[in-house]
Amino acid sequence: MKLITDEHRATMLANDARYAADPSFDPVPVVKIFNPMGAATWLLCSLDRNDPDIAYGLCDLGFGTPEIGSVRISELVSCVLPLGLRLERDLHFRPSKTLGQYVEEARAQGFIRA
Repeated sequence: MKLITDEHRATMLANDARYAADPSFDPVPVVKIFNPMGAATWLLCSLDRNDPDIAYGLCDLGFGTPEIGSVRISELVSCVLPLGLRLERDLHFRPSKTLGQYVEEARAQGFIRA
C-alpha cells in the first residue's frame, strides 16, 4: 500500500502553495500514517514544493511530546518494523479538525487522537 497516493500528493502540494500565499492558512490533515505495533502517528497536511519528499504536519513518536514538524516520506516508507511490518496509512481517517486544532488537543493530551 502506498503511504501517500497521487491524490494526496496533489492536495498536499496545493496546501503548501496556499500556505505560501497565506501564512494564516490552517489546513486539515490530508493523511494519517501510523505504526501498527506502537504509538507513533503522523498527521500530514502538506509537501514542500521544492522537495516533495518532505512532508509537514503533526508528528508523534509515542513519547508523550507530539510536535509540529517535517518528515521525509522516503524515511517513513523505508521503515521496517519487527516481524517485517511497515508503517501504514489509515484508510478510514477522515479529518474532523484543522491541523492547529489537532495540535492543541495533542499537546494537552500528550498524544494524537485522530
